[in-house]
This record gives sequence, structure tokens and C-alpha cells, in this order.
Amino acid sequence: MRYQRIVVLTGAGISAESGLGTFRDEDGLWTKYDLEDVATPQGFARDPAFVHEFYNARRVNLRDAVPNAAHLALAELERRHPGRVLVVTQNVDDLHERAGSCNILHMHGELLKLRCESCGQVADWPGDLAIATPCPTCAVPGYVRPHVVWFGEMPFHMPKIELELAVCDLFVSIGTSGNVYPAAGFVAEVRRQGRAHTVELNLEPSEGASLFAEARLGPATTVVPAFVRELIEA
Repeated sequence: MRYQRIVVLTGAGISAESGLGTFRDEDGLWTKYDLEDVATPQGFARDPAFVHEFYNARRVNLRDAVPNAAHLALAELERRHPGRVLVVTQNVDDLHERAGSCNILHMHGELLKLRCESCGQVADWPGDLAIATPCPTCAVPGYVRPHVVWFGEMPFHMPKIELELAVCDLFVSIGTSGNVYPAAGFVAEVRRQGRAHTVELNLEPSEGASLFAEARLGPATTVVPAFVRELIEA
């Protein structure tokens, strides 16, 4: 295989064909909800019950979703690649894990976990959350929140991600809009390093499309498996 260290960035577009709505499309979630109400610390402080209801509904959607061919292809790449494959995902779903990928960094958190703002612990939580839900660690109610990164908060794992971007020799962006930072700046960072090939796999060109050396456009379930086959067979 030509490449030894592969970093794959995935966004909402890779999970759309699994039935999980994207955020910024014409029918996306941000056309139905005000992000200031459901995706900011300030919105949670104003109306935590409403925010919990929003994310409870997202968990129901996630339980009904299944990994698609794009998720499965990335898991196969990780299994068969003799070097290193890292998936950095902006998604809060667990479809990469369910597809079989193991080397994953969730930079925007995980929907099926909670975080306690009293003791700081993170715990698995596949069910509903409410204001009265006690922390499973410290048992204090009223302090748990979805373990997701809201606007204005720092994404997780950034030092690790920056290190991986600096040493990769292939950077692949899948299903991203290219307008949410810092992820939107990853391709520019890789280009500055000058050592990696850059590829965009997307339904349509992202806002940063001109920064990629190569593009494959089409549904994720079509272009991702085809690209992975080429990598494996190279």
C-alpha cells in the first residue's frame, strides 16, 4: 500500500445515508432549530429541559440507524492497512464503532455519553437525560449534560489531532461542509506540512474544495468504498 499514515476526517455527510440528518443542508437540523437554543452553553443554561429533549430525540434516531457502506469500508481499511489509519470524526454518533473501526477520535464528543459538570466524569449513557438525572459517579442531580461540544467550546483531542496531521502522508475528508472550524482548517494545515496527499470525498464540493489535490464527488456509500478499494489494491 502506497501510504503509511492515513488520517480520515468524517462529517455529517458520511452518516446521512444511515438516516441521520445533516445540520446545514436545505432540510438540515439548523433549519428547524435555532443553534443558539440547543447547541450553546448559554442555551442549556436558559432551558436545560428543552436541550435535553432535543438530544433525547437524537439518541432515538441513532438507535434506529445502522452503519452504511462508507462506515464499513473505513473499518475494512483499518483492518487491512499495514500502517496506521485514524478516523477523526466531527460526528457524535457511534456508527464508526459499530462498523468495526477502533482507532477513532470524536472531536465533537459522543451522543451516547454524558458529562457531569459537578465532578467532571464522563459516562456511557444510551438513554434519556433530564434535569433530575443524577450523575452515575457522584450521584448529584442537576449537573449532567450531553457529552457533546457546543458552539463556543473547545473540541476534544486537538493536540493529538494536530500531531497526527503533521505526520500523515494521506489526508482524506469525507462528508464535511468545510465551514466548521477547526476541522475546516485541517486540510490547510496538512498542506503547510507539505508531505501528504489530500483527497475530498463528498456529495458536492465543500467550501475548502480548492485546497484538496484530488476530489471524488458522489454519495458516500459509493465513493468511499471505491476509494478504499483502490487504496487496498494499490
